[in-house]
Amino acid sequence: MQQIQELDAETTARISEGLHALRTAAGWMPLVDTGWIAVTGDDRVRWLNGMVTNSVQALQPGNGAYTFLLSAQGRIQGDCTVWAEADRLLLETDRSQVEPLMTLLDKFIIMDDVELTPLERVGYALAGPAADVVLQGLRLPVPGEDLRSVYAQMEATSVTVLRGFCPVVPRYEVWLPKGQIADDLGPMLASESETPAASFELLRVLEERPVFGVDLKDRDLPQETAQMRALHFNKGCYLGQEIVERIRSRGQVHRTFAAFKLHGGTPPAGAELMVEGKTVGTLTTIAAELIEGERLALGFVRREALVRGQPLTYDGGTAEARGRSIASNQ
Repeated sequence: MQQIQELDAETTARISEGLHALRTAAGWMPLVDTGWIAVTGDDRVRWLNGMVTNSVQALQPGNGAYTFLLSAQGRIQGDCTVWAEADRLLLETDRSQVEPLMTLLDKFIIMDDVELTPLERVGYALAGPAADVVLQGLRLPVPGEDLRSVYAQMEATSVTVLRGFCPVVPRYEVWLPKGQIADDLGPMLASESETPAASFELLRVLEERPVFGVDLKDRDLPQETAQMRALHFNKGCYLGQEIVERIRSRGQVHRTFAAFKLHGGTPPAGAELMVEGKTVGTLTTIAAELIEGERLALGFVRREALVRGQPLTYDGGTAEARGRSIASNQ
């Protein structure tokens, strides 16, 4: 199990200041761990719609949808956001998932006019209540809703601005082709210090948003993740759909992804949650720093423990489910 690394006071202060900026103003960082796959060909929409849990056929150019890719047994093999463009579909995912997802998807291209191509792009995350003001100062358009994209020209450079899902503060991404940096991006990169990636990670914990490979594993079922925004129940057949529908017909799953406030010592990721000495869950992400004086965490827990309000313990302290987790599991 991975221990929380002890940080020096200066680093801790920078991370806390960065989170404060993200929650009250704006902050930015390079998106070095994000990868892209382009899906082209005349059959791309029909084919990809049969591969993922969300509706691709409903997407208009400029729209996006978060989705899972499943095995035939309904287990999550990866996740991505599908962005529709006029002549292609783009899959945005963690860089570590690009090769595995391409390998998985390629097996199902039989007689289809579909081609998968990895893309290299340069991107920046920009988040906070004042993030739209920063974009306007750069003379960039501002997507008005989550999972929308807009395009602009900076001199000779084509720029894509995406608005991602973020229930806490607005979150945007600015993407350019690899090797092209528009001079007009200078103000964003020079006027404010880069926000630590650890601050964005704390924001993710506040969002209660799981990451595949960290919180989500290939044994998990879609409905266990509490990410219902990734599922579409009227889109037609897709890989793993039978299991998803079977779970829906039964009404619930036995375990769920949730967020917690920790009281006591700081456990390592992977620490077990207990009720009266019996394991009922696992903590998958532990916030590296306090957030408004509280240690927050993410993980999985048996639903009945939440519904019954049973006291949760871990080695060194107790865990209390946060508000959104409780509401989504009543």
